[in-house]
Amino acid sequence: MSLIFLRLTAFLGFIAVSLGAFGAHGLKFLLDETQMETFRTGVLYHFIHVVALLAIGLSNKMSRRVLNISSLFFITGIILFSGSLYLLSCRQILGIEHWTFLGPLTPVGGLFFILGWLSLMFVSRESSV
Repeated sequence: MSLIFLRLTAFLGFIAVSLGAFGAHGLKFLLDETQMETFRTGVLYHFIHVVALLAIGLSNKMSRRVLNISSLFFITGIILFSGSLYLLSCRQILGIEHWTFLGPLTPVGGLFFILGWLSLMFVSRESSV
């Protein structure tokens, strides 16, 4: 695992933990239950894909090129899927109710998660893991 990749993964993990704690303690009185559930979904998917990035980074038996592609898909998915859910759930308190572009970003981010998993499926066919 390259040092840059390890640092990026650690930073994304730090952000996931921080946002999870902030959501649980700082937002519970500001958001309704539906908004909190949306925020928690963002945190969950964020965490899942940080763990996937860490596993990719620690793998030494697979093609680096395909693993890098999978990692980029996961990072993009975290930014678009989880990021849009964070902003959507907090848009009233952030004053960004007019940001209508956020809703369509969520499924695009989900598509990037799917592409990341599919690319891992294909790399696992090419190597003996």
